[in-house]
Amino acid sequence: MKVACVGGGPAGLYFAISMMLRDPSHDITVFERNRAGDTFGWGVVFSDQTMEHLQANDPVSAQSMIDELAHWDDIEVHIEDGGRTVTNRSSGHGFIGIGRKRLLNILQDRARALGVKLEFEVEVEPDSDFLADYDLVIAADGLNSKLRRRYEAQFAVDLDVKRNKFVWLGTRQKFDAFNFIFKYTRFGWIWAHAYQFDADTATFIVECDPETYERAGFGRMSQEESCRLCEEIFADHLGGHELMTNASHIRGSAWINFPRIICRQWSYRNIVLLGDAAHTAHFSIGSGTKLALEDAIKLAEVMNRPGFGSGEALQQGLEEYQAERQLEVVKLQNAARNSTEWFEHLDRYLKMDAMQFTYTLLTRSQRVSHENLRLRDPAWLAALERSLAETALGAPVEAPVPPMFLPFRLRGMTLRNRVVMSPMAMYSAVDGVPDDFHLVHYGARALGGAGLIVTEMTCVSPEARITPGCTGLWNAEQAAGWRRITDFVHRTCDTRICMQLGHSGSKGSTRVAWEGMDEPLAEGNWPLVAPSDVAWSAENQVPSALTRAQMDEIRDRFVQSTRYADAAGFDMVELHCGHGYLLSGFISPIQNRRSDDYGGSLDNRLRYPLEVFRAMRAVWPVDKPMSVRISATDWMGDAGVTPEDAVEIARAFTAAGADLIDVSAGQVTRDQKPVYGRMFQTPFSDQIRNELGVATMAVGNIYEVDHVNSIVAAGRADLCAIGRPHQMNPNWTIEAAAAQGLGEENVPVQYLSGYAQLKLNKLRAAQVAAAQ
Repeated sequence: MKVACVGGGPAGLYFAISMMLRDPSHDITVFERNRAGDTFGWGVVFSDQTMEHLQANDPVSAQSMIDELAHWDDIEVHIEDGGRTVTNRSSGHGFIGIGRKRLLNILQDRARALGVKLEFEVEVEPDSDFLADYDLVIAADGLNSKLRRRYEAQFAVDLDVKRNKFVWLGTRQKFDAFNFIFKYTRFGWIWAHAYQFDADTATFIVECDPETYERAGFGRMSQEESCRLCEEIFADHLGGHELMTNASHIRGSAWINFPRIICRQWSYRNIVLLGDAAHTAHFSIGSGTKLALEDAIKLAEVMNRPGFGSGEALQQGLEEYQAERQLEVVKLQNAARNSTEWFEHLDRYLKMDAMQFTYTLLTRSQRVSHENLRLRDPAWLAALERSLAETALGAPVEAPVPPMFLPFRLRGMTLRNRVVMSPMAMYSAVDGVPDDFHLVHYGARALGGAGLIVTEMTCVSPEARITPGCTGLWNAEQAAGWRRITDFVHRTCDTRICMQLGHSGSKGSTRVAWEGMDEPLAEGNWPLVAPSDVAWSAENQVPSALTRAQMDEIRDRFVQSTRYADAAGFDMVELHCGHGYLLSGFISPIQNRRSDDYGGSLDNRLRYPLEVFRAMRAVWPVDKPMSVRISATDWMGDAGVTPEDAVEIARAFTAAGADLIDVSAGQVTRDQKPVYGRMFQTPFSDQIRNELGVATMAVGNIYEVDHVNSIVAAGRADLCAIGRPHQMNPNWTIEAAAAQGLGEENVPVQYLSGYAQLKLNKLRAAQVAAAQ
């Protein structure tokens, strides 16, 4: 195969090496616009796992790298704001680094030895005739790829320029750990990512938000002037050494914004994108070069499979390459997005104490979890758990406590742990009355150890139901049925129980889920009301827009149901203002098209839901808490509710007396475009909690013990709502306690013998796993 690699960085060189290792008959030329010795970065960071991949692919070049790698295990975090200077150090992280220039030299030498032709100071233009002379053209020309830009539409490029400013610098100062240095200056917060990459040199990346960048005047400075000011700012950490720039090819300032690049299509004709040309991952997770090298390995492997040399077979091979690499790239880009956003919203976390701040930093990408940190540095994590426990309990503790088992107080209600059974519609009531199914359903999960049970959305009138099987709380018979459940919960275990009240709005009068989710009833439909005459879908009936008199009636229904909830013995009430139901419909511009005082601006759209909430709060006992469930995004971009809107929604309900914001997302329109993943809605809880300082509950694909501990320890939420895992395993929380070796305080006395055996079995399984 005759191949042109456009770009002589790690991606292009390593692809050429990987191809020749598999078939020395390939004819490969690497074209690089710069001179052989030029490079404009400093150090490259790898993980041990990446080096294992490189060793398996090419032991020769891998050994050359290993002989020169800088190794460090520790991460050191410095926070300096004038009033405090704190250093926190965690170990066991296992980083390795090498100079970018040295890496390129190693790869160039290896490529030449294998017969690859290297052409330097050659500028390849996208429309060059000679490109047609090659079977395959590798666009490895970086994030500013000319080839990608020439065929931008064909590659379906999604470019997002991130908010913060940063500059790559170097220094002769030596660091024995990966250093994060956060300094509050006369311009604002400025921070550095610093790490050693050879015996004499370290990378020193300086980053700040755009407002600080402007106040400091970095944009008006030469590169030398930027270096001198950064030296002044970080003098305490530089030991008298200078900061250096090697970006002389850039005129003026070398500060940039990071461009996040996603390409939906990686190939066009005989051109395939590789490395940063196809996708970028923010420098804060150190995976850009890793992705490039692993792309190169996979593409070379696919291109050397039988029959993938040219024509339709080549296209099939390029499609297989993308299919086999894309998932890994998406996972890393998602981690990079999480990390980027953490640094973009640093002010949310700097209010935390140093240990919790360090924890949020270490776990920011979600690639490092609570138990992963325990493996890396058990002493450090134990100190963090002890600190969190002492804060929660208000007293010293003898032993660390897993964060998920810390108590939490809302008004006069104390929860024994942070696990919540999420509201899940069961569609099993008759005329709104909960029966034996509900007693067993809720009772079993309360016995299973959850700190709080939240009922399914319970409707305030017959017309407010989603389906005929929905529970209700509009009469004394229903209240008595619920009282039977709350009495059982309070009599048999230390769980608390919350009533979630709601009105279906445009999503009502539908079949139970297993007969057709959101599909209208075959017969017996009732008329629907909503903020506006906007149907949930083309198949659902069009609701009538509420009049002021109807709004008054529904508000009074919520008040009546709140009184019934108190009489039924509930510890807490939650108002459902999410998922496209009636009150969510008022909040969302997707459903609310009103032109009166209840439509238009967010303040207007909130007016009626807040009116309902205040009326409920006025009749709910003052020592009992209330929460509100919201959809923090409609997953519709600026056309719907955004995460920034969600902060204001939470602010308004908190001012009205809400004690907890239950942060869900979406389900407001069928046109939504959600981004799923582990704990995918938790960032919205994080934003609300740490911008406003209010209590939040996270929900959405939280299913592991590690998830709950990580979320609570990082301060991303105070409570974690778990739905489907609780459906399948009522004892989810008790099993989590056993797995973490906790005592019997979370277990009903009737189950103590079983718990003892469960804990022993979990311990034995852990010992076997550790031995393997």
